[in-house]
Amino acid sequence: MMMIEPRGGISKRMQMAIPVIAAFVALALAALPLAFAGAPIFPAYWEMFNGVFGSMFSFTEMLTRATPLIFTGLAAALAFKARLWNIGAEGQLYLGAMGAVAVGTGLVDGPAILMIPLVMLAGAGAGAAGMLGPAILKTRFGADEVVTSLLLNFIILIFVQMMLEGPLKDPMSMGWPQSEPILDNAALPRLSDVLPSQITIMDRMRIHSGLIVALIAAVVAQIALSKTTWGFKIRAVGENAAAARHAGIGVNRTLLGVACISGALAGLAGVSEVAGLKGYLTTDLSPGYGYSGIVVAMLAGLSPIGVVIAALYVASVFVGADSMSRAMGVSSFLADLVVSLSLISVLVGGFFARYRIRFTGKAGSPS
Repeated sequence: MMMIEPRGGISKRMQMAIPVIAAFVALALAALPLAFAGAPIFPAYWEMFNGVFGSMFSFTEMLTRATPLIFTGLAAALAFKARLWNIGAEGQLYLGAMGAVAVGTGLVDGPAILMIPLVMLAGAGAGAAGMLGPAILKTRFGADEVVTSLLLNFIILIFVQMMLEGPLKDPMSMGWPQSEPILDNAALPRLSDVLPSQITIMDRMRIHSGLIVALIAAVVAQIALSKTTWGFKIRAVGENAAAARHAGIGVNRTLLGVACISGALAGLAGVSEVAGLKGYLTTDLSPGYGYSGIVVAMLAGLSPIGVVIAALYVASVFVGADSMSRAMGVSSFLADLVVSLSLISVLVGGFFARYRIRFTGKAGSPS
């Protein structure tokens, strides 16, 4: 007879080791389909590594890809800490991008020191509104936020398409459904413009100051979770909502607050893409950053600082797989496979770190 028993508490060292081991296990498992595709495994992985760290351009491309993943990873991590399952970061990202476009294409005009914060606030507010609805439905009516936030993604995307064919459409786009471009004074500056003029290594790179904002957000989230009363309330609600309510913590108020911050962070991912990278909004702005953010959060063990590391790993896989695909003639969808296997490995590793399987005989004695 098989029994599942809980182990003792997980050490910090084990918590840190599980994602690292999971990453290597995922790469090892991905070698099997890579071999079936006819590619030599070690040269293919070398091309993958070289595609990220082989040049400053490829490295900064990885950082550019990691920026929205940090935002969406933080959005998922904070919500999941409170057991609020935000699966709608993809839609919230598009709402944030739409909010940035609505303000940054001429609704308000002024100096960059005014416009950039306004654009970011508009995007964060729009993203927060996107998660507030599912949170209210959960706290007021007990609706499952997994379903409501997930289905809202599709509604939001259709709404964005409608707006790009209507009020937000660029009349100069030759019929293509895209918004007007963000004004120069509302765009997030490139790092080459922010860094001192003596540093020319970032010239002509696409990396922008949204990365700095994302890193600051991760540090603030880490401090807030570990050092503030608000962070304690989030952890308490996530551990045991009934006990937290009995202790006088406003569970519903905490969930609504977390929902707003989670949605705002996902909205900032959209702002970073539309105001820092692309310059205008289209319906293919995101290749799935909202969903990938869930993987990032799980790989990070819901740690905000860990989100940064996990986002760099996932972005490296995506950028490296693109390079490997060009060099070795294999599908770039291998990146999705590696990321998926990493998530599965983390979940399996976390399960066996918390529980052990024990086999007993028919009489109940250990076999």
